Amino acid sequence: MIVSAIAAVAENGIIGRSGDLPWHLPDDLKYFQRITKGHHVITGRKNYESIPAKYRPLRDRVNIVVSRNPHYEAPGAIVVDSLGAGLELAHLDRETEVFIIGGGQIYREALTMRLVDRLYLTIVHAEVDGDTHFPLLDPDEWQERSRDHHPADERHAFPFSFVVLERPV
Repeated sequence: MIVSAIAAVAENGIIGRSGDLPWHLPDDLKYFQRITKGHHVITGRKNYESIPAKYRPLRDRVNIVVSRNPHYEAPGAIVVDSLGAGLELAHLDRETEVFIIGGGQIYREALTMRLVDRLYLTIVHAEVDGDTHFPLLDPDEWQERSRDHHPADERHAFPFSFVVLERPV
């Protein structure tokens, strides 16, 4: 099973502000949906709760929410007590590629423990204010597999690039 993380990250490492995205990039949301559709997605509780209620759980995906609260409920999603338990569940379900979708704490844990094989990053070509950061990556640990640049336009205030990185085997 491939363990992937997917995130939109500003050039200064910001991924969130006050429980929300610090930008509105419709094509990034479509990219996220297309890449993760049909797969298991693992998210922390705070990140899950930041998803607008009408979109929870994310459609056409098995939603796994990590919470230390044994009484936490997320109707339509599976609640587990650790990232490892979520990965094990995806593995037992014979998932081919599981996606870690945030937030900052879950990304940090997954990357620190070297659990992630592939990164799907939307690099937002801007420096924005925020309170949630994506972990710094060691460039020696990752190889770029693809990059697709999108300029700013009437629907996107910032230019951005879809970048796929993989950890060499």
